[in-house]
Amino acid sequence: MKTGKLLATAILSAALLMSCSDDDDIPEEVHEEEVITTLIATLTPQGQGTEITLESQDLDGDGPNDPVVTVSGPLAAGVVYDGSIKLWNETEDPAEDITEEVEEEDLEHQFFYTVGSGLDVSVAYANFDTAGDNLGTEFTLTAGAASSGALTFTLRHEPTKPNTGLEDAGGGTDITVTFDVSVE
Repeated sequence: MKTGKLLATAILSAALLMSCSDDDDIPEEVHEEEVITTLIATLTPQGQGTEITLESQDLDGDGPNDPVVTVSGPLAAGVVYDGSIKLWNETEDPAEDITEEVEEEDLEHQFFYTVGSGLDVSVAYANFDTAGDNLGTEFTLTAGAASSGALTFTLRHEPTKPNTGLEDAGGGTDITVTFDVSVE
């Protein structure tokens, strides 16, 4: 009988000790993945020329419909363009500007630009995160000789920074869009 009471007391004491832990850690804030339905890249020529808009809109996300991808016109050979990217969640009313969130969480995001073979353009970062690493919501695009090909924009969430490009960045892809671009 005495052994039973002693065992019950030991179990009760152990349970009380475990329930009274000094775990006062504040849980880390969880950021939900951004819903991005629309990407608009605006290319403004330095000097004279026509502004070009690259747009992808996918209102059903992973649904059955393909995104609507448009390019407003050809790039002009030899022209340097200032580029900016805007991201929207159009499932909200009014539409939510996701660009603001990406720029506020700049250490956790980076755009990558992939130029397909045959397209004579080069792209350089024009804005950076608070640690001085590439962010890429702003960029400079230089159009070379007449050509055509794919230009892909990829936004990575929690990439390794610094990195040497998309191949070693890691992280998850928030959005990737490929545009068929021509230089004339």
